[in-house]
Amino acid sequence: MESINAKYVSQKISKIRWRPVSHAALQQPDIFVTGSWDNEDNKISFWSTGNHETSANDDGFEGDPQLLCEQRHKGDVLELQFLDPDRIVTASSTGAVTIFRHHQNNQAISLCHEWPRAHYYPCDNAPCTGVVCSSPEIVTVGEDGRIVVFRADQEGVNRVIENADSSTIHAVTYLRTTEILTVNSIGQLKMWDFRQQSSSPAQILSLSGDRVPLHCVDRHPNQQHIVATGGQDGMLCVWDMRQGSAPFSLMEAHSAEMWEVHFHPSNPDHLFTCSEDGSLLHWETSSHSDISYLQGKFLSSQCHLNLSMISKNILNKCSVLIFHVFLNFYFFIFLKCVSGGRNNSTTSRSAMAPAGGNQSLISTWLSGESSKARLETTHMLPSQTLSVNTLDVLGQCLACGTDGEAIFVNRQVPV
Repeated sequence: MESINAKYVSQKISKIRWRPVSHAALQQPDIFVTGSWDNEDNKISFWSTGNHETSANDDGFEGDPQLLCEQRHKGDVLELQFLDPDRIVTASSTGAVTIFRHHQNNQAISLCHEWPRAHYYPCDNAPCTGVVCSSPEIVTVGEDGRIVVFRADQEGVNRVIENADSSTIHAVTYLRTTEILTVNSIGQLKMWDFRQQSSSPAQILSLSGDRVPLHCVDRHPNQQHIVATGGQDGMLCVWDMRQGSAPFSLMEAHSAEMWEVHFHPSNPDHLFTCSEDGSLLHWETSSHSDISYLQGKFLSSQCHLNLSMISKNILNKCSVLIFHVFLNFYFFIFLKCVSGGRNNSTTSRSAMAPAGGNQSLISTWLSGESSKARLETTHMLPSQTLSVNTLDVLGQCLACGTDGEAIFVNRQVPV
């Protein structure tokens, strides 16, 4: 646990998110944003783990996150997502949805736009409980059971599904470019297709037996039919959206409510969960890593063989300089092949474009009972604390926020 840095921030942290980073630069994230709740004055705050200009009144130990800037927020911050590397979108307990801009040149925060009553009851505001972004589109859900679609480049509302749910919608995420997933307080996972004008979901899956509220949802970044949820009973549910109407598997995870679940965005054999019970768990499937290793050995051996043959021909005909140019070009093509030809100029959880098609690889998350024996779980905090409300992981960096008025950062997560 030596790699974990803790920072006490004098406010309960409800949400934490890493700022997107350039995939091409192969850099680790070094700035994250937090939102608070249940405080007299709630705030959104930007923090640095690198060498940035820090707030004059910030002090701490070497390696601790350093405060860059902060801004007062109306109501509790119930969700927080990056729209792009400079803008964030917040969901408030007042029902408002707000876009803020982080000015990195002078470490300031400005309000770009606010929809003050995005969610409401007939006689009062309704808390906005979830936000997901694919710039410029913003999708929000709330306690009023409505789904609202905004565009960052437009002032009005783009689309509303008025009676999307008769119960509270707790969270939302993209399944594919035109499809979203929502979870609600009666144990249902719903898929919505925005290509249809209908106000009914395209698919409904639900927990059997007691209707345990579901609090969080995330989809596998490469195989979109694989979805993970967590709820009031602390169970980790894995769903296969292609078949069945119930979870594919249920795993005991926490002894209290699970507040967030996240697949690692670039290595989805790893998954992370946090809970009211004060724990943060790292889940790892071991069997797929063996397959990946064998595939990697096969690809690298092919690459070595081809490079050897090519190098002999080139050295016989060209200068050493031309050979090195060709070698760099070949290595670039090889990396593109290994990465599946994806062009992710920016890597993040919230700003990543929703994926399109399914991949054919069999995931160990859908290997039935045998996969449970190959799951390894690790406690990521040195000791259990008050509720761990939120987490985010990007690259080798993991951050979480708690009701103990602390944030924890681990920059050496083994993924």
